[in-house]
Amino acid sequence: MTVVRGLREALLLFLIAAVLIVAAAAVWVAIDGGDFTGRLGIALMVVGALFGVTGDLTLSRIGMLGPRATFGLAPEREEAGGGRVLTGVGIFLFVGLPLILVGVLLVT
Repeated sequence: MTVVRGLREALLLFLIAAVLIVAAAAVWVAIDGGDFTGRLGIALMVVGALFGVTGDLTLSRIGMLGPRATFGLAPEREEAGGGRVLTGVGIFLFVGLPLILVGVLLVT
């Protein structure tokens, strides 16, 4: 059951990201002109890379290490929270990597 929930979450994240990327690429083409497919591929690769880097809030956890140590609190654990099923690795593998691959296919 957890696998199905994780795949549903990944599909939802992928679809939301794809819709927002298509809208951003359309605005980019409307403002600057040019080829929509190439710009869409570039935008997909950039957002996929951002999902890979920031998908699990690692950057915000790193920023909080100092203050947590100051107050004597232990570092946060690497668990999905807030009803999330996917961890950072799952978000990268099932959302970020497919976005990058689709972007590469559109650019070439």
